[in-house]
Amino acid sequence: MSESTLEQRSVAPAPARGTASRAPGAGPLIRKHPELIIAAVLLVVSTLIVVWARTRPGFDPYGWLVWGHQTLTGSLDTNAAPSWKPLPYLFTVPYALFGHYQVWLWMITVVAVSLAGVVFAARIAYRLTDAGPERRYAAIAAGAFAGLALLGIRDYAHYVLSSQSDPMIVTLCLGAIDCHLSGRPRWAFVLGALASLGRPEVWPFVAAYAIWGWRTIPAMRTLIVASVAVVLALWFGIPALTSRSPFVAGTNALGSGRALHSGRVLGTIDRFLDLHETPLELLALISVGFALARRDRATLAIAAGAVAWVILEIAFALHGWPGLPRYMFEAAAVMVVIAAVGVGRLLAEPPRLAGVAGVALVAVAVALLVPPALSRARIERKDLRVQRARTKQINRLAGTITSLGGAARLRGCGEPLTRLEYQTILAWELRVNVSRVGFKYGPAIHSRRPVVLFTPHARGWKVQALHQRLPECVGLPR
Repeated sequence: MSESTLEQRSVAPAPARGTASRAPGAGPLIRKHPELIIAAVLLVVSTLIVVWARTRPGFDPYGWLVWGHQTLTGSLDTNAAPSWKPLPYLFTVPYALFGHYQVWLWMITVVAVSLAGVVFAARIAYRLTDAGPERRYAAIAAGAFAGLALLGIRDYAHYVLSSQSDPMIVTLCLGAIDCHLSGRPRWAFVLGALASLGRPEVWPFVAAYAIWGWRTIPAMRTLIVASVAVVLALWFGIPALTSRSPFVAGTNALGSGRALHSGRVLGTIDRFLDLHETPLELLALISVGFALARRDRATLAIAAGAVAWVILEIAFALHGWPGLPRYMFEAAAVMVVIAAVGVGRLLAEPPRLAGVAGVALVAVAVALLVPPALSRARIERKDLRVQRARTKQINRLAGTITSLGGAARLRGCGEPLTRLEYQTILAWELRVNVSRVGFKYGPAIHSRRPVVLFTPHARGWKVQALHQRLPECVGLPR
């Protein structure tokens, strides 16, 4: 070995302490995939929100939780309420493996996925504002406006905290739009297909995207065929095996007490417009005007999508389906994004007369939106108190069932009955299908067959076991 080599080795700087054996850290992975940090933050925040809110799922979500348990026991029956939809089923079946923690896992999932919609709305608004580097603040303001205004849609927070799937579908739709704008068509199609498992209104949009993908990106064809097969199997295959008809979802939705019985066209439009305040709708119109002037096809396309969604809902209402406001949350979210893009573009105007007028217009619109936002916050606070009281009642039901010997004992003592609002909750607590829990007290009592009545009252639950014959059931309260 030469002396020069030895000299070089002797003067070579020693490695910093710990660097020679240090394994590659998580830093590069996080920088390459920042969505991992966002997902972790959303998960933590969502868990904290669920713990803080002290609410429980609504009528439909408890029915979805029942589907999960009944699937594991091979006794799934989708004839009864709620109407069949596959999206929550994808979660409630695996969550059922965790017993009573199923409800917590579902609530955290709903909140986390719903909050992700804020991120997607902000990203779309930021991208479509298309502000130069010197006016990046305008795009940031547009993103912030979109995220906050999304949560300000009427009753949106209620449906998040009551673990409904509608805010999740909003997130999937916004995620599909964001992925397409980001040049990720496969992910856009997958998110759209997932959204189509929650609402049939998504089907025409996914079909159109599938046709575009089939013609434009041949490599997507396998994904398209597989996704269509899965969507059809989940929507129609499972009901064909577990109900009276493959089309039970549509049949159950007919005759809803909340459906419009007259003026269905204008009534549906009014329900949609009621989801926003007028200043936000005016901002959306201004944004569409900007898009027309700039020939901004992306903004015009998603605006047309929102209009098409409302038209579809009108058609559904004319068919006899409810046409509820929450079924138009997706169109409302798109309107929020379009309005946010208008905010960004008004703020990005050069600081001349038009720029000053744009800033003034945004300031006035925001000022007009603050009072309604505060009013809705007060309404949501009152609703939260009601939901917390309902949670106490649900917890008392679980305690009552335990004190009477548990669900297994009560299941053998006849048909359980309760008030309609608690039907799915009692089914989940007793681990039976919703179809096995009645709510018509009179006919059941007069039939003289064994029944167990679960009636809520101010201090808990009154349980009455009538017409009992089995020894283990005779000792129950009468």
